[in-house]
Amino acid sequence: MRNGFYKIVKTQGGYGLAIYAPKDGGEPVRIQELVNYLDINGIQYDLGKVKEVAASAEDTVLELASGECPAIRENYTFSVSEDNLRAVARFTPPSDTGERMTADEFIKDMAFRMIKFGIQEELLKKLFASSGIYCTDIVVAKGKPARQGKDATIEYFFNTDVHAKPTMNEDGSVDYFHLGIVNNIKAGDKLAQITPEDPGEPGMTIQGAPIKPRDVKKARLDYGRNIKISEDRLTITSEIDGMVTLAGGSVFVSNVYQVENVDTSTGNIDFTGSVQVNGNISSNFEVKASGDVIVYGVVEGAHVVAGGNIIIARGVNGMGKGVLEAGNNIISKFIENSKVKAGGYVNTESILHSDVMSGTEIIVTGKHGFITGGHVQADSKVEARTLGAVMGSQTVIEVGSNPELKMEYNRTQKEIAEIVKAIKDAQPIIQNFMEKKAKGARMTADQLAYVKQTAENLEIKKKELTEKNARMQELSEIFDPNRKSEVVCTGEVYPGTTIIIGDLSMNVKDSYKYCRFVRSQGEVKMSPL
Repeated sequence: MRNGFYKIVKTQGGYGLAIYAPKDGGEPVRIQELVNYLDINGIQYDLGKVKEVAASAEDTVLELASGECPAIRENYTFSVSEDNLRAVARFTPPSDTGERMTADEFIKDMAFRMIKFGIQEELLKKLFASSGIYCTDIVVAKGKPARQGKDATIEYFFNTDVHAKPTMNEDGSVDYFHLGIVNNIKAGDKLAQITPEDPGEPGMTIQGAPIKPRDVKKARLDYGRNIKISEDRLTITSEIDGMVTLAGGSVFVSNVYQVENVDTSTGNIDFTGSVQVNGNISSNFEVKASGDVIVYGVVEGAHVVAGGNIIIARGVNGMGKGVLEAGNNIISKFIENSKVKAGGYVNTESILHSDVMSGTEIIVTGKHGFITGGHVQADSKVEARTLGAVMGSQTVIEVGSNPELKMEYNRTQKEIAEIVKAIKDAQPIIQNFMEKKAKGARMTADQLAYVKQTAENLEIKKKELTEKNARMQELSEIFDPNRKSEVVCTGEVYPGTTIIIGDLSMNVKDSYKYCRFVRSQGEVKMSPL
């Protein structure tokens, strides 16, 4: 393949412009490039005729003028890519009476242009030793791009899927215990392993400037007791038979702590590991576990906290004072008169007069499948058979923002308002002091100390305001009102129910069946399933 090119040549009557047609699929002569060449070298021409011969599919000579053929030296245009990793030269041939460049001359030109690295010297020597390659982009210098590295990764050798959900039995009941989220292990089992970070390799621009690869993240294995780490600190294994959980990024291994009931016979329980209660948790008692809490009976008005999951076979009746808090999921046959907060999903057969918050979704299934009274919040989805009640019990269903982050957003907004007020209150004091000082007024030691303390507090408040505004910006970016969130009713939704999606709300005034509520065109809309 050869691109078309041009050359000033001798003719019988003087000199002319020779056009050499492309070969084997090469690029034809660029008209603008040719015109620039003629203008730079002071060659007079007829633009129409030049365009005509340039478009010819055969080699052609256009007579330009009489007299001696101009001595035009071989020359080139030069360009450098934006990333400084590539220099391209495009050569034009000498006239019949002109001279060719030499490889040394061209290399010196590149040195003058500060090209120091990746010069294709062998290619250039071959190029200048040949008859030349013209009107063709030739890469004459190549930089070395940085090889980007990889972040370190952690591979866990047990099930870390916190989204495993209960399955529905044929009779309509829900299987709460065959979830696959309880990980039994043996002593010596490998639990997790780090694949170390790859820092990558630096590159070099054609000007000789180093190119740094992006920073990569390292990884560290966080773990609790009963776990052994290898000498290279890349692998952890279990030292005992037991159960492994991942909570808050840390691996925990423990023998499950089992009790029949949590009542006056046991007192409150605070265990590093998982807790299994074969019976009930009585009212006013507290159970805390870094792993899971599994209850085969009923939870009454108790406080249950788990770093992992909370699973309650027969449900919770909080009596208005019961609290469930889980880092992962909460699974309970029913939830009544309780406050519930889950980092993952909530799955139950009914929710009655309770405040329920989920970091992902709330699914209410089974024979009843109702949410009646209270306030339920989920990041992406709430699904139930029945929403509200025939008697119009006030029920609020909210999706579209992580409840924890929304609480932080509201709290930060309030804190910013308080800081701004404190700054406004302090500024007149400082201003008044500066004015008195300028007038030469004397002040007592107590007054000076008071002003000094006020000035120090003002600087602290300004710093706090900067930090709070930055966090507010981060939270504002997280709350995307256009994110897909939905409320799904597989049965009936009753009047008195309020649907909130992001910052929009809808008060249900009529009864609807088998429907979905989504955000659309700036409002909450209902559509059939």
